[in-house]
Order: sequence, then structure tokens, then C-alpha cells
Amino acid sequence: MTTAIVCVALLGFLLFGLGFGVSMARGRTNTVIGHSADPTDPLHKIVRAHGNTAEYAGMLAVLILLVGSRSPSTWALWCMGIAVAARYLLAAGLILAPTLAAPYPLRFVGALTTYLAGFALCVALLVSL
Repeated sequence: MTTAIVCVALLGFLLFGLGFGVSMARGRTNTVIGHSADPTDPLHKIVRAHGNTAEYAGMLAVLILLVGSRSPSTWALWCMGIAVAARYLLAAGLILAPTLAAPYPLRFVGALTTYLAGFALCVALLVSL
């Protein structure tokens, strides 16, 4: 269960860290709500990174905690860590990309790995029945 708790804590740090980053970016740009549609705008990119994290972190946390509570196998533990690393990669890919209007390697790897690790965690949960 220790691995699961650490993974969920890391997802929380990512979500709340990005939220804080959005607030700081809003303060720097004096933007109270919304953001420009410009895919190169740093505020746009961090808002997307935070929003995307919020869309996936909750479900991943539930899966990780449920799988972690059922004496997971080594491969399931690896999937937990990989899922969290994927979320960090994706967030970095969204923030560091020159533009969100074009593919970026970190973003692609982060998204693909999130899907694969998420599906694997679903399988691990079903196998644990």
C-alpha cells in the first residue's frame, strides 16, 4: 500500500502544483478568468496542463488505491509508478511545447503511456477480484 499512497501523493502534488502555477500565471498577466486562444501563450499552456491533470488524476488515484489495497503484483506496482510518471511527462510536454497546435514528443509519450498504464491498472483491478 505504500507505493499506492506515494503515487497518489505525487498526483496530488502535480495537480495542486499546476493549480498554483495557474494562479501565479494569472497574477503575472493580470488575467482573472479565461486565457487567450493562442496556443503559444504560457497561460493557455499551463491552464491546459492543469485541466488535463484534473481530468485524469482522480480516476488514476482511485485505481491506484484500489489496486494497492489488494496485495498487488510487481507488475501492478510498476504500472502505478509509470502512470504517475506519465502524468508528469504529459504536463511537462504541455508546458514546454513551443505551441499546443503541433505535436510534441513529451506530450505524446505522456498521453500514450497514461492510456496504457491506465488500462493496465483496470486489468490489475479486475484480476484482483
